[in-house]
Amino acid sequence: MCYNRFVVPIITQRQLRNDSGAVMRALNQGETFVVTRNGVPVGELTPLRRHRFIPADAAVAVFRGAPGVDLARLREDLDRVARQDLGLRA
Repeated sequence: MCYNRFVVPIITQRQLRNDSGAVMRALNQGETFVVTRNGVPVGELTPLRRHRFIPADAAVAVFRGAPGVDLARLREDLDRVARQDLGLRA
C-alpha cells in the first residue's frame, strides 16, 4: 500500500534505549521515528540532511534550459522591496 510510505513509526523510550543500534541504522537509511514516554509522544528523530556534492557539468546541464535573467528588471524588483541607502536605520 502506497500510504505506508508516509506513516512514521512510533517507538518507546525503552525501544530507543534497547535497540539504539537498529534505530541509528534506520536513521542512516532516512527513516524518521516518533519517540513516546508512557504512551505520550515526546519527540521526533529525523535524519540530518546531508549536503551532497554535485559535479559542475551536472549543474550546468540542469540549468541549461532555464530562462535567462533580465538584470534590469531584477534590479527594479530588488529596489522596490529593499532599501539601498546607507543611512542609519531605526
